[in-house]
Amino acid sequence: MTKTGIMICGHGSRAKSAEEEFALLAKGLCARLPDVPVEYGFLEYSAPNIHMGLDALRDAGVDEIVAVPGMLFAATHAKNDIPSVLTTYGEKNSGVTVRYGRELGLHPQMIAAFEARILEALGKTHVHQGELYDTMLVVVGRGTSDTLANAEAARLTRIVTENLGFGWSETVYSGVTFPSVGKGLEMALKLGYKRVVVAPYFLFSGRLIDRIYAYVDRVAQTAPDVQFLKAHYLADQDHVIDTFLARIEEAKAGRLEDSVDLMASFKERLSRGEVDVHHHHAEYRDPLDDESDAAHDHDHSHDHDHGHDQHHHLHHHHGVYKHIAHPNGPRTMIDQGVCCCFMSQFPQEVIDEERALREAG
Repeated sequence: MTKTGIMICGHGSRAKSAEEEFALLAKGLCARLPDVPVEYGFLEYSAPNIHMGLDALRDAGVDEIVAVPGMLFAATHAKNDIPSVLTTYGEKNSGVTVRYGRELGLHPQMIAAFEARILEALGKTHVHQGELYDTMLVVVGRGTSDTLANAEAARLTRIVTENLGFGWSETVYSGVTFPSVGKGLEMALKLGYKRVVVAPYFLFSGRLIDRIYAYVDRVAQTAPDVQFLKAHYLADQDHVIDTFLARIEEAKAGRLEDSVDLMASFKERLSRGEVDVHHHHAEYRDPLDDESDAAHDHDHSHDHDHGHDQHHHLHHHHGVYKHIAHPNGPRTMIDQGVCCCFMSQFPQEVIDEERALREAG
């Protein structure tokens, strides 16, 4: 019978606190998996190293090791360095099978963990729609030479900005790439927001976290009328441990990519009453053009074999976007006299208002 063990692979840090926090995370995993051996190790700087952790699992009688990178994004360490260590180990220990999982990434639980830290900084457990329109969010990513990893940090910023409803947001980086934390914060001040939340998307403490917070303090001194709020790094939240467990299960199953069965997802949401079944015309209907239905009646050929009772006259309805009243958002386009197909998601009273403005010239 196969005995499976878990190996959590970290980068390592010169800061003793980061090493201790990583150990706490491993301890949290052990509590969730009481019957499974769990070890951890680092690529550099810290002890134990990854090889030592693998040896501990092997000596405990494990013949299958599921290794997961304890890293937020898939940059060089997760893509090359850790796989290199694991491959070498597997070649030297033929009696042990090593499976490799994926980075934590933008798993929904990681997004939840990040949002929890941001809300903590704001002194809140939740926010109401529009409550943060006067607040700017600055997300600090690690910064790497990997373009896609940097892009994931920017993607995270957008997700959290829409989820919580910030007035504006920017992504900055602590090293390697641009914009830097200092320059990004200086630019943020120019936008005029009087409250700025700076949130580092980091797992643990260390010199970079200290440096980020120091930059915030330095910039804050130049703008005493602006309130800067510093969010805590992620640490060993339950959300983070939940993500590790999900990545471990993926690796066990040999399914490493996030994927969604769109039909299964739709049916599940349909069963919960979250969506409806719609029948659509393929053509575009301008919500501001009352003649569009008439044009359809004249131009649509009825030579083909179907009856009107079988052809449902329903146009595509997207629902109302929750931030439609955002001061920098869709409503602004109406104020500027812009009209396009996206307006089908506006409430009827907004469409009527725009029509009146058109007719007034």
